[in-house]
Amino acid sequence: MNSLLQIGVGAFILLVLFSSMRSCSSSSRYGDTYNVSVQQIAGADAASGLDLQAVGSLVKQAKTGEEFERLLNTPSVGVNNLDLDEDGAVDYIKVTEYGSGNVKGFSLTVDLANDQTQEVATIEIEKTADGRTNVQTHGNRNIYGANHYYHSSFGLTDFLLLSWLFNSNRPYYSSPWGYNSYPSYYGRYSPSSYDNYRQRTRNVTSSSTWSSSNTSTVSSTATSPNAGKTADNIKAPLKSPTSSQKSFQARNPSKTVRSGGFGRTSTSTSSPSVKRTTSSSFRSGGK
Repeated sequence: MNSLLQIGVGAFILLVLFSSMRSCSSSSRYGDTYNVSVQQIAGADAASGLDLQAVGSLVKQAKTGEEFERLLNTPSVGVNNLDLDEDGAVDYIKVTEYGSGNVKGFSLTVDLANDQTQEVATIEIEKTADGRTNVQTHGNRNIYGANHYYHSSFGLTDFLLLSWLFNSNRPYYSSPWGYNSYPSYYGRYSPSSYDNYRQRTRNVTSSSTWSSSNTSTVSSTATSPNAGKTADNIKAPLKSPTSSQKSFQARNPSKTVRSGGFGRTSTSTSSPSVKRTTSSSFRSGGK
């Protein structure tokens, strides 16, 4: 009887040891080949849809404020990739001129409804005494975060817009378009993928050199006529949303964060129990 008991206990111990060794082997094997992929989305925030360096370079190509607005919203040019309300269509950007003296500016806005206007960025152009032109783009705080500037300098002969811009014998340009009222060249088109958009903006900025800073480099006291205008119904993730925007986004979460949107996805490995999605946005212009 005792012999049978000893045999049973021994068999049980061997079974436990075998099971433990099998588990360790399996864990080691799956540690190399069965790690869960973690999706990381780049370019999924609102700022990803408008490269401020490309916008500044586009000003250099235009001859008038109206032409600048057309270039900004022409699909084949591809500088505008904004979809703030995530309705599947690139938002139309309106241009409003402001400023005086040696400094002129453009305010860029998007109408997301009849009573919902969001300023996206401003561009200021300064004609200096040494025959240069300083160009500065400033991202809106809600979209790009605080103090988000890019600046560059061009020769006066390289800037086609100057003769029109600093002509005092004309009215200031203000976009005649608005919500659900757009020019024929705009149409309705979907945002491009992150990688395609990055490639397009590289092509636009290839002939210009831009520097980033957290302070203005233009000596101007001019104020945008659209300063402080914010739209509550923005779904795309914002860097510094207002309380109303936070409240709206809490009720209407961004689909780019949930499913990837027009962001670029990449994978890395993690433990089998981990499954998460993280948003890793590039800074517009600087990236």
